[in-house]
Amino acid sequence: MITALTRKDILGTKELSVEEIELVLQTAESFIEVSTREIKKVPTLRGKLVINLFFEASTRTRTSFEIAGKRLGADTINIAASTSSVVKGETLIDTARNLEAMNPDVIVIRHSAAGAPHLLAKRLKASIINAGDGAHEHPTQALLDLMTMKEKKGRIAGLKVAIVGDIAHSRVARSNVYALKKMGAQVVVAGPATMLPRDFGQIMGIPVYSQMEEAIKDADVIMMLRIQLEREKQSIFPSLREYAQRFCLTESKVRLAKEDVLIMHPGPMNRGIEISPEVADGPYSVILDQVTNGVAIRMALLYLLAGGARDV
Repeated sequence: MITALTRKDILGTKELSVEEIELVLQTAESFIEVSTREIKKVPTLRGKLVINLFFEASTRTRTSFEIAGKRLGADTINIAASTSSVVKGETLIDTARNLEAMNPDVIVIRHSAAGAPHLLAKRLKASIINAGDGAHEHPTQALLDLMTMKEKKGRIAGLKVAIVGDIAHSRVARSNVYALKKMGAQVVVAGPATMLPRDFGQIMGIPVYSQMEEAIKDADVIMMLRIQLEREKQSIFPSLREYAQRFCLTESKVRLAKEDVLIMHPGPMNRGIEISPEVADGPYSVILDQVTNGVAIRMALLYLLAGGARDV
């Protein structure tokens, strides 16, 4: 097994090897303990600078990156689009170049345009972490999802994982499909025909269902996705009520899966639309565990990219 990341950036799970994913998961496991201490800090990245550059709204991802950096002892700066010079007409590249002039070690970016992190990675010396680019990828979410599955099931290989909902607009779905397939899981997706990209199954090499019940039958893990209304240029289903009738995960539908099924959701949740409150708060839900593991995964990536492993 490899003991360090040789790549400069984390742009997507599609490009990560099995060995790299395993290294990140193993490193993250070691950081879980740090978060349980009375003083939740280690000086591993003291003197390093991490800039969180978020051009889209975020609660979990931005906050967990900020916490991750601070728990490792790094100086962490948060910049939102509304408080940046972008509102004055400055380009993304010029904003990033000005930030790099301040000598950051890592820039974490979330942007509505697919490929924005890749553009910065080519132009900047700092390490770039993709915190979500358009409907393309969200690699850190997929990694924390894998960590949660491994933690609860003891393995990833052989699990049947059903991803249900707005597949067309979901960067979480894409990153999870890439990562889960590499780690040996059986992945299926389901959603309304208007929310399933054409040839998605053929391109990704996975089964695609238009009936939720078919997808979740005998599943080990059910991952529900939010309807991303902000990315839809026109209505692609008759009403939220009809969508909920067909694709809301209820207690009766959960019974179609394995008895020890895990219920996951990347958040934010629309309760009563894609998941019922009883399921979201039920005994099989690991949604809050995902949030906890998100801090550990992001600590691991900052540690591996910013030179923590090499310093040790």
